Amino acid sequence: MSNPLSLDEQLCFPFYSISREITRRYRPLLEPLGLTYPQYLVMLVLWEEDQQSLKAVGERLHLDSGTLTPLLKKLEASELIRRVRNKQDERHIEITLTDKGHMLREQAELVPLALKETLGVSEEDLERVKQTLNQLVIKMNGTE
Repeated sequence: MSNPLSLDEQLCFPFYSISREITRRYRPLLEPLGLTYPQYLVMLVLWEEDQQSLKAVGERLHLDSGTLTPLLKKLEASELIRRVRNKQDERHIEITLTDKGHMLREQAELVPLALKETLGVSEEDLERVKQTLNQLVIKMNGTE
């Protein structure tokens, strides 16, 4: 009979382990860009679509404003983004890329391929895992 409290029986542990490992492998790839992994995620969202609300960026990354705001402040201090209060509603903040933020995208385009190379896993396996994880996120967030 298996032990339900065994670490090997926990669903959360492989997620935790892989998350830490992926973040660790991103670190040397992002260091030349001057970005941490969470900052890189914010930049990815803005490179997809510039000029978004704080709320939209938070929803896309599944982060609340309390977690997102310090990331944005650091990106703004690095002159990669600009945070501007909406003139019609001061409670809403618009996030836009600066010229420097736009230019960083070119360097960042090398990161995904470099990460795949460090993982040593086939493109097909990575795609299969990504699809499974995305389906799980959708189900967990009730957005299916």
